[in-house]
Amino acid sequence: MSKFVPFGDLTGKKLLLATFILALANFMVVVDTTIANVAVAHITGSLAVSTTQGTWVITSYAVAEAICVPLTGWLAGRFGAVQVFAFCLAGFTVFSIFCGLSSSLEMLVFCRIGQGLFGGPLMPLSQTLLMRIHPPEKHAQAMGLWAMTTVVGPIVGPIMGGWICDNLSWHWIFFINLPIGIICVLGVLRLLKPAETPTALVKIDAIGLALLVIAIGSLQIMLDLGHDYDWFSSRLILSLAIISFVAFIIFMTWEMTETNPIVNISVFRHKGFSLAVLTMGFGFGAFFGSIVLIPQWLQTNMGYTATWAGYLTATMGLGSVTMSPIVAKLSTKMDQRALASFGLFILAGVTFMRSFWNNEADFMALAWPQILQGFAIPFFFIPLSNIALGSVLPREVASAAGLMSFIRTMGGAIGASLAVTLWDDHASISRSEIVSKLNPNPTLDGLLAQGFSYESAIATISNIVNKEALTQSANHVFLVFSFIFVAGALIIWLCPKPRKIDAGPSH
Repeated sequence: MSKFVPFGDLTGKKLLLATFILALANFMVVVDTTIANVAVAHITGSLAVSTTQGTWVITSYAVAEAICVPLTGWLAGRFGAVQVFAFCLAGFTVFSIFCGLSSSLEMLVFCRIGQGLFGGPLMPLSQTLLMRIHPPEKHAQAMGLWAMTTVVGPIVGPIMGGWICDNLSWHWIFFINLPIGIICVLGVLRLLKPAETPTALVKIDAIGLALLVIAIGSLQIMLDLGHDYDWFSSRLILSLAIISFVAFIIFMTWEMTETNPIVNISVFRHKGFSLAVLTMGFGFGAFFGSIVLIPQWLQTNMGYTATWAGYLTATMGLGSVTMSPIVAKLSTKMDQRALASFGLFILAGVTFMRSFWNNEADFMALAWPQILQGFAIPFFFIPLSNIALGSVLPREVASAAGLMSFIRTMGGAIGASLAVTLWDDHASISRSEIVSKLNPNPTLDGLLAQGFSYESAIATISNIVNKEALTQSANHVFLVFSFIFVAGALIIWLCPKPRKIDAGPSH
């Protein structure tokens, strides 16, 4: 094996600083996937929009990011990894400022799409550049640092987002990216230029990209607007569903015959890869849907501030950080299907626990499922990633990793849309059921005796009914998600027994 030669004078303190810059950039992007979760209630209140519309702030970012991930390889090959990384960092930072300056939902969603488009390539490129600037014997440590920022980001996001919303305003969850973005852009341009990757005039699969954007864009708009337009009774929603389905079929057909496909769907011929990413898509959809719904329910029903909703959401962090290195070691010794299935059954169990929540639950009753979920996440995430990437040929690993990231992100966006839509829809059904069985007279008499006016007493009873309906509806969503986790835990056993991933240098 040839001796590793550093790029320029990228050694010692400079190498350490370059590593820190790449990890910080990745951390900023990962934090942005969860920082808005606890801010939705503040954003909807500030912009006078519904909860389902507020969720577009999360889903628009995720979909834009997912669409851009498959483009990363072409962009790096055409313009150079360092140049693309610096450009995307700058674009992400600029759109962060515009998000903070947004005064309407339309402007905020548009700017979040911009953020997602520039943010998509940053995670895979930060990983690529870390591997590039470190010698092979240091790759494990470099990836350990990268993985730590990826795990810690979703923990810090809700806490930071909650504190900022309560003490400043929701606009600042985007403005804080400005100093970090500037430091990272300057650091990349100053330190990483010598590590630029070779470029070539690579042809882009423009038709494949256009079909992908149409298929995924139509699907997400359909999911986001479906509730407001009464689903398939609306011509718009029906048209979007048809467009998405037809575009997806044409896209799959086109990619099978294209010489340089935007998405290398031939990796789906590997049964292990297909089943692992299918399980990951289902599992991540249910997981992300839950962590989007919980902060909104806490703030709407339980009177939690955004800060305390953030603390509760982040309690799963301890388990994730603790178990990640342990699960990584177990993955080399045990059947990874068993580890993934175990993690998914735990996730099903904690989600089932949530389906019994009520409006009198204290902090610890709500926190325990979160804490247990944190311990389960590495069992779900690490073995599934290993099974997927271990099922493809070495030359296909990069394509497979990009496709896996795309499906995971899309699963999260769809899960978030479905969670909030189901919550809203089922709340109406629950409210009707409660009202049909309700005898309000004793409560009404009691409130009137306490000095309430008739209107105030009726409003108080209505508020109690609404809160109970929202909780019953949230419980219904958690029950649905628990069944999805169980399905994933069973599906993974259809995979062939995974082979061990070669820890040696890839070619």
